[in-house]
Amino acid sequence: MPNPVITTAADLAGRALSAATTGIAALRSAEKPLHPEGQTWAGRLVRSGNEEPIGVPWLDEPGEDEVIVRTSRAIGLPGRLPDVAGLAIRVRKDRTGYGDVLLASTGWNPVARHLLVPALRDHQPLTTLLPYRSPVGPIVIGARPVDVRGHELSWARVGRGWHRLGVLTTEVPLPESADTSYDPVTNPLPGLQQYAWVEHLREYSYATARRLRGEDVRS
Repeated sequence: MPNPVITTAADLAGRALSAATTGIAALRSAEKPLHPEGQTWAGRLVRSGNEEPIGVPWLDEPGEDEVIVRTSRAIGLPGRLPDVAGLAIRVRKDRTGYGDVLLASTGWNPVARHLLVPALRDHQPLTTLLPYRSPVGPIVIGARPVDVRGHELSWARVGRGWHRLGVLTTEVPLPESADTSYDPVTNPLPGLQQYAWVEHLREYSYATARRLRGEDVRS
């Protein structure tokens, strides 16, 4: 049963994120208030597998995934001004389904990986900030750039060290599609779930962003 204190806190934080999203949209006069411009690529994720399985086949087993990758800046500030970097990955799960993962620039140690950090350099690490539910407890996913078209992906238990997940490479540039939105709640990664409080935290800002884009938002 969800903890009412956590649910209430997530509700308040979610409403604050929704208000911030609306405010940024008003200032920008843009339908897409966050990550307004970016580069999209077709790519590949080569997963390494785990020496000690944790009960999530997508992490435990080596393999290759076709992916769509989008890199962006959260506010869209010009030039070299510091901005929160974004990395969206869409993983093909089967012929009709896919999973989304969203990462933003953060620190890399067990505390800083949960804090947004403006990207001051090209090799700023990125993480999911919020944890996924797994058989071994909450885990986060992280990425560190290795060159202009590649990232090394890792996963970690909250408060613990990183484990190698695999290598993400971008291969073919794709045109930007305004109607493509990435949603890790609606489109979860294989074998990983969102905590109820994480869903609650995200739902307001996601609904606001979809409304600003003119998409159908159902209650």
